[in-house]
Amino acid sequence: MSWTAESDGSAQVVILAEARRRRRLRRREITLAFLTPALALTAWQLAARADLIDAVIFPPPSRILARATDMIASGELLGDLSATVIRLLSGYVPAAVAGTLVGLGMGAWRLLGAALTPLFTALYALPKIAVLPLLLLVFGLGNTPKILAVAITVFFVTQINAQAAMREVDTGALELAECYRVRGWRRFRLVVMPACLPQICTGLRVAVGLGVVVAIAVEFVASDGGVGYLIWNSWQLFQPERMYVGLLTAAVLGATLTGIVSVGGWLAMPWRRASTARSVETDPIESKETPL
Repeated sequence: MSWTAESDGSAQVVILAEARRRRRLRRREITLAFLTPALALTAWQLAARADLIDAVIFPPPSRILARATDMIASGELLGDLSATVIRLLSGYVPAAVAGTLVGLGMGAWRLLGAALTPLFTALYALPKIAVLPLLLLVFGLGNTPKILAVAITVFFVTQINAQAAMREVDTGALELAECYRVRGWRRFRLVVMPACLPQICTGLRVAVGLGVVVAIAVEFVASDGGVGYLIWNSWQLFQPERMYVGLLTAAVLGATLTGIVSVGGWLAMPWRRASTARSVETDPIESKETPL
């Protein structure tokens, strides 16, 4: 009896120690995530001040920050950012929904997949920026061709991931659902979607990054506003600080939207959060670092 109690106490100590180790590791990861870019910016600042790099082509971060502050105060940066975000979301949201639904349908119905896969494969391989002249020819110089360029990009990325997710659903899980007479919408909701969601969320995360790339790229070519226009116009006028502000804005926009989609996927899969929490309690040994 005492041996059992002592064993349980030792196991509890190991579990708590492992939980603390994981928290420390997580804090270190967060620290490194912020420390690395901070060190890079500090090195850039010092190199520019010491004339180790051309401060005209690579202006120090302090000058870029000062220019960004002025552009925010004047409303120029927020105006360009809002124009890009509106075009991006106007293309991303409907295309993500459509691509996911079409992909699930192609994965569920073999004949539909056989009919559309060759066409979609060829269209996916086509550079989306190459379609812009056609879109401009058909729809003119307004926002419509820019939104459609984003939508086309997002559609194919989400469609491919949703189709692959549907085809990779575990047949054993489907057979088990059939044994318990779980059919139709209940089977889709309880078995199919939980199995498909991880890959669908991956597709949505990749698609939003590519959507930012395409949205900014098309603004280089045919736009009088937006982050892409800001970068291109700054290059034409040889205003490096302004151009770097545009590049930084594009990077922050992409990272922010990717983070939002990632959090949305995490919230949509509560069973993954539960399994992560259980792993801390039930598997304290497996992930321990092995000393060299």
